[in-house]
Amino acid sequence: MTALLRRLIALLMFAALLSACEKAPDFKNLDITGNKQFVGDFSFPDTSGKTRSLADFKGKAKAVVLFFGYTHCPDVCPTTLAELSQAMQQLGDKSKDVQVLMVTVDPARDTAPILGQYVQAFNPVFIGLRPDSDAQLAKVAKDLHVVYEKAPGTSKDDYTMNHTAASFVFDKDGKLRLYARDGQGVEPWVHDLKILVD
Repeated sequence: MTALLRRLIALLMFAALLSACEKAPDFKNLDITGNKQFVGDFSFPDTSGKTRSLADFKGKAKAVVLFFGYTHCPDVCPTTLAELSQAMQQLGDKSKDVQVLMVTVDPARDTAPILGQYVQAFNPVFIGLRPDSDAQLAKVAKDLHVVYEKAPGTSKDDYTMNHTAASFVFDKDGKLRLYARDGQGVEPWVHDLKILVD
C-alpha cells in the first residue's frame, strides 16, 4: 500500500468519525427529522388562486412554517400568528428566509379575500392557503396527523372548529424537521428558526 493511499484512507476515516460525532441541532420544539409517520408535502391554492406546494419555496425560503387554523378561531390561531409575527420581527433580516403558511380548516367561511386579509393583518408576507375541496384538506391533514372537526354552535353559521394546535416546520430542502406546539411564546420560534436559516 502506497503512502498516498494510506493517507487517503486515514483522511476518509477521520471525516467519517467527525460526521458521526456531529451533534444534532438543539431545537426547543420537537425534532421529527426523519420521522416516517408524517408525509411532509402539500398542494393547496393560495388566496389569489395560485397552487402552492413545498417546491415553490425551495431556494426562496430556508424554513417554511405550515399551520392549520381558521379565521373565526377565538384563541389558538391568532395567538400563534401573533407569536410568529413577533418572531419574524426579532429575526430581523433573517426573516426573509422564513415563509409562514396558514391552511384554513374552515374553507366554507374562510373565503379567499377573508383569509388573505386575515393572515396579512399579522404579517404582510404570511400566505393563506385554502383547500379546493374537503377531500384535498382531509388528505394533507391525514398525512400530517392533523385532526379537525366542526363543533356546532347555536345556529348553522355559529360554530367553531376543533383542530390540532401545532405547526410543522420544513427546512430549505423541503424536509419536515419540527413539530411546534402552539402557545409556547416567541422565544422557541426565534431560537429554532435561527438554527434553520443559519
